[in-house]
Amino acid sequence: MLISAIIFGLLGSFHCVGMCGPIAFLLPLDRENKTKRILQLLSYHAGRILTYSVLGLIFGAVGKSLNLFGLQQQLSIGIGALMIITILIPTKLFNRYNFSKPIYKLVGKVKSKMGANLKKKKPSTFFTIGYLNGLLPCGLVYMAIFGALATGSYWEGSLYMALFGLGTVPLMTTAIYLGNFLTKTVKQRVLKLIPAFVVVVGLLFIIRGLGLGIPYLSPSNMVTVEQVDSQFNCH
Repeated sequence: MLISAIIFGLLGSFHCVGMCGPIAFLLPLDRENKTKRILQLLSYHAGRILTYSVLGLIFGAVGKSLNLFGLQQQLSIGIGALMIITILIPTKLFNRYNFSKPIYKLVGKVKSKMGANLKKKKPSTFFTIGYLNGLLPCGLVYMAIFGALATGSYWEGSLYMALFGLGTVPLMTTAIYLGNFLTKTVKQRVLKLIPAFVVVVGLLFIIRGLGLGIPYLSPSNMVTVEQVDSQFNCH
């Protein structure tokens, strides 16, 4: 499951270059001092990954609380099904009932703060921009959050999101150095792979939740509602 987080990041970075690329291109990097420029980039990525890790920690904790009620398998199956349904829903219908619209005001504030920080060149500027960048709405981030939730562990959820963030680093860094170097054809081909990969991961979560006794993929020793009830009855 953790490997899927890295692949999410690698594939998602093609999407990130289009969505977050303009922000990255405007970073006030030091173009004369190579060492300083690298440290600034690392600070920017560290800010993004920290945001993702915190989100993973929060949703992983939610998943853990559900596990305490013996819902680990049901949660894994539900998250897998939700991933697949999200991909299958027509874009027009999804946009019509987009539940992220109520937070647009908050997003506007985040963008305003980012714009203000882009004009500064303080040591903390790049970390702050990266941290705020991680808070912007993104479909791939939502999918990764589903994965963090399904881990059922706060530290695994945090690790899942951190790996997702690390997966975006190579292409984002290349884009910052070389600009929008990807051709439209390449982008379209890779973006077509993302929905297919999300469906595959969704199926993996469903198989995992079924407890088929397959080592690592679908263990049969996951906690069930009946086992939790029996433990409470024993006490």
